[in-house]
Amino acid sequence: MPATFVFDLDGTLVDTAPDLVGALNLVLSLEELKPVTTDELRHMVGHGARALIQKGLASRGRAVSDARFEDLVRAFLAHYELHIADESGLYPDVEAVLDMLADAGHVLAVCTNKPEKLSLLLLEKMGLLPRFAAVCGADTFPVRKPDPAHLTGTIALAGGDVRNAVMIGDSRTDRETAKNAGIPCILLEYGYSDVPARELGAEALIARFADVPKAAAGLLPASGS
Repeated sequence: MPATFVFDLDGTLVDTAPDLVGALNLVLSLEELKPVTTDELRHMVGHGARALIQKGLASRGRAVSDARFEDLVRAFLAHYELHIADESGLYPDVEAVLDMLADAGHVLAVCTNKPEKLSLLLLEKMGLLPRFAAVCGADTFPVRKPDPAHLTGTIALAGGDVRNAVMIGDSRTDRETAKNAGIPCILLEYGYSDVPARELGAEALIARFADVPKAAAGLLPASGS
């Protein structure tokens, strides 16, 4: 029976920090605030655009009204959509590993807190979209990560089985989502996390995307590995 491999997007499949930092710094410039660095941003990503903007403003000690915040969210999303793949790129071995898993008959899906529209656009720009049976963003369901229904709903849409699935991500959000769903989790050390991945208690910790198949083989039922 094929297994279902569910991937986070930002910091797992694609290094999106260079383009996210541009969009966030546009927002900060509208408030006449100092821009953030890419290193600062890497610790802010994982909960979606609104949380990213909130963290960016908080890092500069700025509070804004609800109405102003909504204006900033719209500005961020408009800019990011236009520049979503200017500098973003796939992490090493992503294409090769996804093809290897697909060739072995496994089901591939994406579960991300990026809006679905932007997730589809980014994956299309990266040439990855046809590889996935389902791409579920922050607004695909009424809930989002770390709610387990976001992950289990993604698996269902992909035609998979939660009893033979694994979550691959890079952050505390991914770890909590998988744990809440009762699904094993592989964390990558290179991604975006406010806590080092090694401290999050995932079932497997890897430094390279190339190690995903080997790590998953130790977590999935023998028939799905």
